[in-house]
Amino acid sequence: MMLPILNKEFILKRPEYGVTAEIFTYPEKILQFGTGVLLRGLVDYLVDQANKQGIFKGRVVVVKSTDGNTHDFSSQDSLYTTHIKGVSQGELVDKVLINASVSRVLQSNAQWQEILQTVHEPAMQIIVSNTTEVGIQYVPEKIATGIPESYPGKLLAVLWERYNHFQGKAHTGFVIVPTELVVDNGRLLKDIVLQLAAYNELPKAFTDWIQRENQFCNSLVDRIVPGKPRNLAEINEKAGYTDQLWIEVEPYLLWAIEGGNDIRTALSFHQADNRMLIADSITPYREQKLRLLNGSHTAAVPLAFLSGLNTVYEAMQDNYMHHFFQEVVLREILPTIAADCPTATAFAPEVLDRFANPFIAHKLISITFQESSKMNARNVRTLLRYHQQFQALPPYLCLGFAAMLLFLRPEKQEDGKYIGARDGESYIITDDNAAIFAAWWQEQDTATMVNGICSDKRLWEADLTTIPGFAEQVTDLLIALKSKGVKAFIQL
Repeated sequence: MMLPILNKEFILKRPEYGVTAEIFTYPEKILQFGTGVLLRGLVDYLVDQANKQGIFKGRVVVVKSTDGNTHDFSSQDSLYTTHIKGVSQGELVDKVLINASVSRVLQSNAQWQEILQTVHEPAMQIIVSNTTEVGIQYVPEKIATGIPESYPGKLLAVLWERYNHFQGKAHTGFVIVPTELVVDNGRLLKDIVLQLAAYNELPKAFTDWIQRENQFCNSLVDRIVPGKPRNLAEINEKAGYTDQLWIEVEPYLLWAIEGGNDIRTALSFHQADNRMLIADSITPYREQKLRLLNGSHTAAVPLAFLSGLNTVYEAMQDNYMHHFFQEVVLREILPTIAADCPTATAFAPEVLDRFANPFIAHKLISITFQESSKMNARNVRTLLRYHQQFQALPPYLCLGFAAMLLFLRPEKQEDGKYIGARDGESYIITDDNAAIFAAWWQEQDTATMVNGICSDKRLWEADLTTIPGFAEQVTDLLIALKSKGVKAFIQL
């Protein structure tokens, strides 16, 4: 028997999902550039939750910039399943909901005029995007001669259309919130749009309108969205309907946006979930994510990988590595940022919950990409802060640093790539500084090598030999890891 397709007719016969006929009548208020799973699992999730609570009462028009048709969306009336799976407060979460926030999906090449028409509606007041980090880049292109290729070009064309339609009147601009993982993404996007406007020789009255009537907000997003499950047919069978757009998400989410009360009013759907934060500065949220989540990852991964483990979840099931993560997160990193990041104390245990998610297979080897640069960006300042605060060394961060050096030791070089070894198995060292570490590993004396690496200005934002005892402790740990073997060392 054929399963029914998830669509409007199907869902309105099943009130238990909380999707009412009224939701389909809400006006389009958000223009979203990107059909990717992050936007659908975070931004559209929040809009959907607000609509179901009767708060926002608006829907999302999505622009698909990549090639391919939008049949998967249109055949399902743009409905899709969001499956929340993971760990929250130590408890397993497994919850399914139907998202009805998206009104339609338009393909930018085939339906560009329809996209421009959407901004003729006064209710359309918000623009969000996730076009990957490379999406927010300046590409000199004329917007009048065809469909712009870059996202900033498309955005400029949309703003120009809006400006002309409403003749530059007051209160006709947008709240524009990019979610690309770039620091100060809102400010950067605004600068590029204005640069493009100048390149297109658009009138000063228009650029004045951009500056006066539109608000570009810096934002930070954080939610792991693995996307479509591999066993989709089996999952659809269990659900009792077919959904080609089904996505899985972790329970945790954060969307931090820089802005004041006017932004809160425009983005009223923030009221549906207190994890969507609108604040004067999002720096504390970026800092806690960089240090606690990313920093602990970077510190732990070489040690876990060299001990024979392959995923973050496996590491959290290993007694020693579980302890390592707890110590690094709660005892070594958290104290160094708690004073500047008011929500860090609550965020820290959530980080450990996220690492323990059995539904996400986050490979350790993929996290080692650019390991040394990540160690510099995420953990060097923590080392400095910790010593300044306690006049001592953080033992687990020191161990993580020593394990990183061992991970970056090449056994051989092939086709311009440095190859490391773990229990007889080879792995590629994907690090732009690999040649620097390979050269240092030519040094026969371990202490001399570690001192040289720690003071190498090409690698670190500070001379790490100025932290009393750090190079010596790393040397002792590295010698122990080499002589005993990583697996034996952490089992002692």
